[in-house]
Amino acid sequence: MRIAIIGGGAAGFMAAITAQSSDSNSEVILFEKSNKVLNKVKISGGGRCNVTNACFSISELAKNYPRGGGFLKKAFNHFYTKDTVEWFEQRGVELKKEDDNRMFPISNNSQTIIDCLKSECDKHKVSIKYQNPVKNIKPLENGYMINNDVLVDKIIIASGGSPKIEALQWLLDIGLEIEKPVPSLFTFNMPNEDIIDLMGVVAPNVSVHIQGDKLKHIGPLLITHWGMSGPAILKCSAWGARILAGKNYKFNVQVNWSNLNELDYKEIIKENKKSYRIIANKNPFNLPNRLWLYLIKKIDVDSKISWNKLDKKSGNKLLNVLFNDSYQVNSKTTFKEEFVTCGGISLHQINPNTMESKIHKGLYFCGEILDIDGVTGGFNFQSAWTTGYLAGKNSVI
Repeated sequence: MRIAIIGGGAAGFMAAITAQSSDSNSEVILFEKSNKVLNKVKISGGGRCNVTNACFSISELAKNYPRGGGFLKKAFNHFYTKDTVEWFEQRGVELKKEDDNRMFPISNNSQTIIDCLKSECDKHKVSIKYQNPVKNIKPLENGYMINNDVLVDKIIIASGGSPKIEALQWLLDIGLEIEKPVPSLFTFNMPNEDIIDLMGVVAPNVSVHIQGDKLKHIGPLLITHWGMSGPAILKCSAWGARILAGKNYKFNVQVNWSNLNELDYKEIIKENKKSYRIIANKNPFNLPNRLWLYLIKKIDVDSKISWNKLDKKSGNKLLNVLFNDSYQVNSKTTFKEEFVTCGGISLHQINPNTMESKIHKGLYFCGEILDIDGVTGGFNFQSAWTTGYLAGKNSVI
């Protein structure tokens, strides 16, 4: 059995290792178009590699995928987060859980994961061909021809997400259906908003709503020198990938800074109006001090007055800026580290239990080439490990 893996990322390596270790008599060849492998593993999580998430309920785990959750729910029954942790631990790489459930190697270094995957490939004698881009594949009666000169029995495609459908023409040419790719997991650019002067400030529990749509998500919000980022923003960009692309990334974002309802805000403001303390020095909404002072200034309230001097009009302005603040977004920023594609091979063409194409026998898919993407937190890597494992295991059966 001769199996070709196309793509040297997380999913491709998992597929190659699983296939070769499941049948040592098979010949597994991994084709990588560049001179490096596992680039995304290297830079992910700020160089620490967010391997997976400590969510050990399959039904809850599947809810973290804007696209592909139902498909993955079936796949996770074969290999999910618990299996990922055990897979790495069996190979000497222990993972640790952080407060937000993200899991990293205890070394805090992505090179640990890279070394583990490369070592497994060496151990099982997986052949890696660098600077070998695959430009076309041709289905034959018994197997496939790659680039018109390499004959294989089966192919596992793990070529990653592509920002443009034109780059996937080689797959369209063999009759595969592809959902148009658009970016997911991106930050919001706000060049005309002076809140960017607060770069580095994190509001711990914010509700973010895209005006004009039902998109609404909760979590920490990071103010950057270009706009807004953090889990609340990234979740909105993931779940709203197609909606925001349709708006050409120009829209208003509504921010509820403490994720309270209107009545709660009113009650807290009313209670604090009994205080003789200076407004600038008494922040009852669990906000960073720089952000608190910014919001007070934004509504033209004197930060040096005491709470008991706050008049009704100023109280209403404070309520509004806390509960219903608004900022104009003009574009997006996508980083290599977080780059994820919404779109790819349409899932109705793939068997979720094996990752095999329903159109071409012996052709498998795994990783971001599929129309699957998760929110931030280790979910995209988990999808890669799961689909890579299943593609590898079933390719040798």
